[in-house]
Amino acid sequence: MTFRRRRIPVVPESERDEARQQIARLQAEILRLRRALDALPIGVVLADRSGETLVENVAARTYHGHAAVLVNEAVERHLRRAINGVASGHNVEFIGPPRTVLAVQATPLEDGGALVTVDDVSERARLDAIRTDFVANISHELKTPVGALAVLAEALAEIDDPAATRRLADKMVGEAHRAARTIDDLLELSRTELGGAAAKDVVSVAQVVDDAVERARAAAEQHTIIVTVDNGPGDLHVIGSHRQLVSAVANLLENAVKYSDTGSSVLVESRRDNGCVEIVVTDTGVGIPARDIDRIFERFYRVDRARSRDTGGTGLGLSIVRHVATNHGGEVTVHSREGEGSVFTMRLPAGES
Repeated sequence: MTFRRRRIPVVPESERDEARQQIARLQAEILRLRRALDALPIGVVLADRSGETLVENVAARTYHGHAAVLVNEAVERHLRRAINGVASGHNVEFIGPPRTVLAVQATPLEDGGALVTVDDVSERARLDAIRTDFVANISHELKTPVGALAVLAEALAEIDDPAATRRLADKMVGEAHRAARTIDDLLELSRTELGGAAAKDVVSVAQVVDDAVERARAAAEQHTIIVTVDNGPGDLHVIGSHRQLVSAVANLLENAVKYSDTGSSVLVESRRDNGCVEIVVTDTGVGIPARDIDRIFERFYRVDRARSRDTGGTGLGLSIVRHVATNHGGEVTVHSREGEGSVFTMRLPAGES
């Protein structure tokens, strides 16, 4: 048997160099694409027609524990649908805190594969919830004063007695002011909620307290309440928003004034405690029943609805305080005994002057 030796073609060195360079360019391009994918905040998973994962970026692998189980299950389920030619997706929600909402979307590709994205839409969901709540709340809270204005206007149109006309007109003015206060508080609460984390300005606590006292002065004078200020030793500072902090302290003061007896006093103190600044508002008013303590920071919650109507409360002030404290990385707490008064403490991280 005769064996014939096959001739192996000789590839010129120049062609081999060109091939090596082309491979290097392709590898560099693939590396750039992978780095670009890893830089995306959105999780990306690319699979072929058999369902085998070809590409998975960093964002798609950041979930751990229970979250990873739920996200992976959602990705696999929608990936199978997309490979079969059906685009699909849904939101995966985690209670938290913080509450997290992930949008999982799968899209079929022309080659039979599929692309799945995992997008953190928590902030979008939060803003949508705020807008929905705002519309629902303002509709609910304005229904009473607007309805009262309609009834009073109808009665006014049918009365010729000047004294009765004056009484009805006074009631209409009161209901109009009530509606205006509700709108102002709703707008302030929405600005605080939508604002998220507070500004990073160095804020003087003494200036915040002084401005808040000035804002609450009219209410204090109307109830003959004496507001005493004790800013403690030295000048304390926090990092945040001067406007938000003034709003929060003013709401604490106005709340204390509303529920204090005529001729009594309210004390507002600021002090440093273990790297934090505390702003404390103390009153000797009606106090808060123990059953209501856990709910007073909810929007529109009123301990005594009849008394709130008399004092003009909207039920939004303490909710504003809570959101401001949260935006500044702090908290607000209350200690109260019914019939003896309340102590509200807003505790915030201290800042350097």
